[in-house]
Amino acid sequence: MPARVLDGKAIASRVREEVAEEVRAYAAQHDEAPGLATVLVGDDPASAVYVAGKQRACAEVGIRGYDHRLGADVPEPELTALLDELNGDPRVSGVLLQLPVPPPLDGTALTGWIAPLKDVDGLTAESAGRLALGREGLRPATPSGVMRLLGEAGTELAGAEAVVIGRSNLFGKPMAQLLLRADATVTICHSRTRDLAEVCRRADVLIAAVGRANLVCGDWVKPGATVIDVGMNRLATDPPTLTGDVDFEAVREVAGVITPVPGGVGPMTIACLLRNTVRAARLQRDEAAPALRGRAA
Repeated sequence: MPARVLDGKAIASRVREEVAEEVRAYAAQHDEAPGLATVLVGDDPASAVYVAGKQRACAEVGIRGYDHRLGADVPEPELTALLDELNGDPRVSGVLLQLPVPPPLDGTALTGWIAPLKDVDGLTAESAGRLALGREGLRPATPSGVMRLLGEAGTELAGAEAVVIGRSNLFGKPMAQLLLRADATVTICHSRTRDLAEVCRRADVLIAAVGRANLVCGDWVKPGATVIDVGMNRLATDPPTLTGDVDFEAVREVAGVITPVPGGVGPMTIACLLRNTVRAARLQRDEAAPALRGRAA
């Protein structure tokens, strides 16, 4: 029997409805809605589309949006001055620097300029450290979205063998941390992994995020496994098409649950980013916030 296909759009829609209710409750309590500031450097078309989508999503759930656009030749001191301004602006609950930034700017260093309590991408060293230590903090949106999808799928994680293909700071590493917190046994695979196919065949939960179209084929998958495809690859067809890291049709015949591309993980990322913005707003007002600013929690 073909795998059950998780409808990420429908699940993300429910998350947005939940966030909209959280925004209304927050605004009623504090007389203002949370705010998200996006910073886009340069004129990369894909990045511009992503930022526009995030701003549009903010408006739909009642979050105030602050959209900052800078030229590709912006001096680093000017960019860090803007980040400092946003860090100190009480109207701004979350700050998001759209990556990648044009060279010679260093995206990792600039992301670290964002205040941890406003780090809605969950990418600062402080946020990553809190995740690794199991402390309160903001988690990256895409891994958080995957965890929601796994919950919606009814996938039992405690004791399950989970394999994550990809070790990026943006997704692979935080994904592994979240799975460990759910008591899964986790293997992270990468370009130096020996016999990748054999490792994947052990997985009860297989998550692919490397940006290689159709890398995961049917005979890499354990029958009945849950397969989450985080890849987003644009094929040079006419017209251009999007595909994931998983050969969807082949794997669908083997897996128990699978996410499509598009329409799977992608919609969850923005939905969880919105949730992070509300969470950041509450953390900044919460009594726990002073502990988050310090070294102990």
